Amino acid sequence: MMRNFLLVVFILCSQWAIGQQFKASNGMIKFYSEEILENITAVNNKVKSIFDSKTGEIVFSVPIDAFIFDKPLMREHFNEKYLESEKYPKSTFKGKITSYKIDEKNPKVWAEGELAIHGVKQQIKIAGSLDYIDNKVIIHSIFFVKLVDYNITVPQLMFQKIAEEIEVTINIEYNPYEK
Repeated sequence: MMRNFLLVVFILCSQWAIGQQFKASNGMIKFYSEEILENITAVNNKVKSIFDSKTGEIVFSVPIDAFIFDKPLMREHFNEKYLESEKYPKSTFKGKITSYKIDEKNPKVWAEGELAIHGVKQQIKIAGSLDYIDNKVIIHSIFFVKLVDYNITVPQLMFQKIAEEIEVTINIEYNPYEK
């Protein structure tokens, strides 16, 4: 009898852990541009996100002016000339994790959805990993974004300093969402 009770409790707890919402308020997104004259890296630790583990739905909100650069002038140019953060203050992703391939060594997933940058929305599909560790969800992905796809123009004087395709790294640690 006690064994059956413990089995039921285990099943209910498993369902609770797998079918719940998770949120992150200080996720990390980094971008990297490799060029001959100068590599450019910026990090943003103010990414907000919600992930529903039951439906696979996921939403990100990235404040553009929160990217930190090695040089203050790079940050100024990024916000004023390229991403126009006053006009387009955030980037968003709304989508769904469409496939889970849970493997102990490599928990691969795919996310599909709409990425909005600089006022332009594009449908994307990216690979990543999703881990459940200590009642937390950890998502990691590296993908590339083409500036031209989001109407981000690079002045002729800067074209050798900024790559046409930017590497984006995402590391988000989610905690259970408590309403």
